[in-house]
Amino acid sequence: PSPRPRRQMRKVWPCWKPLVSRSGLAKEFQAMAKISMVEREKRRAKLATRFAAKRAELKRVVADPEADYEEKQAAMHRLNKLPRDSSPVRGRNRCRVSGRPRGYYRKFGLARNKMREAAMRGDVPGLRKASW
Repeated sequence: PSPRPRRQMRKVWPCWKPLVSRSGLAKEFQAMAKISMVEREKRRAKLATRFAAKRAELKRVVADPEADYEEKQAAMHRLNKLPRDSSPVRGRNRCRVSGRPRGYYRKFGLARNKMREAAMRGDVPGLRKASW
């Protein structure tokens, strides 16, 4: 008799599996932002602080009504030469726990779902679930 052909297993992506602890018990799935995205935000924040003084000086020259046209053009050209990521408006607020960029509460520094978990645990003083 010929051997039966092996059935191919369907691939399962590891992000869909529940996390398993060392003891072998499955923990609740932790959604986390891509590490590269979080690192990109850190790099942008560092660049923004590094170029903040230079950027402010060039913007002051551009906004100065006493400066002549050539000075303003030169300042705008130098401003455009700076790295794009050195602009503070390119930064994105992210949750401190999960790195999630959306549903971010500025007051707490957390995303909505992590905020809810913290409130339910009682970690946020003065915050409780609404009921009326």
